[in-house]
Amino acid sequence: MSEPILRVRDLRVEYETPSGPAQAVEDVSFDLAPGEFLAVVGESGCGKSTLLFAIAQLLTYPARLAGGAVLFEGVDFTSLRPEELRARRWRDISVVMQSAMNALNPTLTIGAQLADACRAHTEWPDERIKERSAEVLAMVAIDAVHLKSYPFQLSGGMRQRALIAMALLLEPKLVLMDEPTSALDVVAQRSLMKQVATLRQSLGFAVIFVTHDMSVVAHHSDRLAVMYAGEIVELGPTGEVFHRPEHPYAKGLMEAFPSLRGELQPLLGIAGNPPSLVNPPAGCLFAARCSFANDQCRTVHPELVDYGDRAVRCHLVAESRA
Repeated sequence: MSEPILRVRDLRVEYETPSGPAQAVEDVSFDLAPGEFLAVVGESGCGKSTLLFAIAQLLTYPARLAGGAVLFEGVDFTSLRPEELRARRWRDISVVMQSAMNALNPTLTIGAQLADACRAHTEWPDERIKERSAEVLAMVAIDAVHLKSYPFQLSGGMRQRALIAMALLLEPKLVLMDEPTSALDVVAQRSLMKQVATLRQSLGFAVIFVTHDMSVVAHHSDRLAVMYAGEIVELGPTGEVFHRPEHPYAKGLMEAFPSLRGELQPLLGIAGNPPSLVNPPAGCLFAARCSFANDQCRTVHPELVDYGDRAVRCHLVAESRA
């Protein structure tokens, strides 16, 4: 395996609340290889988007980085000054936001917004900026005539593709995507995912893709990280986690996901609610909702343990593999 382009180590993010700090991301560690597609899945509020913003160092109050390191090509982003971060973002790491209508400036044309990004990070002449802007729009199947269009004149899928074009403007090595398909219909989702896969193959950038819809990344991601209550509870090759999940929460997610093949099966939900992140329980954070939990699960917090190319945070899995 090639040297990781990104190393996240013991990352912790807290949100200030009237009741005390809420642990939105807790003790998250993983590596990302150049060109790899890592999907991060989990129910709403589990810390997926917060993790992405912590990696890009885009956290704002009431969120704050409480510990850990984000090493991109050996440089710890958590130690950089704001002006140093601005120089690295977009050129080395770019972000595709969740809502294109909110992320794009409604008062500027698509071309003007692409030009702003170019002028902030390069000294290209206007002709080169126009040429590059047309190039990246063509990459995402948007005609250059839409450089003169305002965001409200584009469909939802086109706006989302325009954001991806903007993210690829300076050929970054890592693209962070925060639920870019959540506002799209299934046809547009499929089209967008195929576009991302084609661009990744041709340009070679790595992707961290956050979503709550596992079907979106089932056929495109290399590895899958399952998050619950701010922690990664399972991490491994996408096919293996999909077909042979080991953590009880990952199994519950798969059982709640309908299959297009095989016999009809009832969809099973996960009973209960996530724990308080202000006063989390002492043991496993999933224990109160887990039908397999024992006394150890309720009193001892499990570590994320590596088992070859898989990693699972579960006492029961540790016992079965011992």
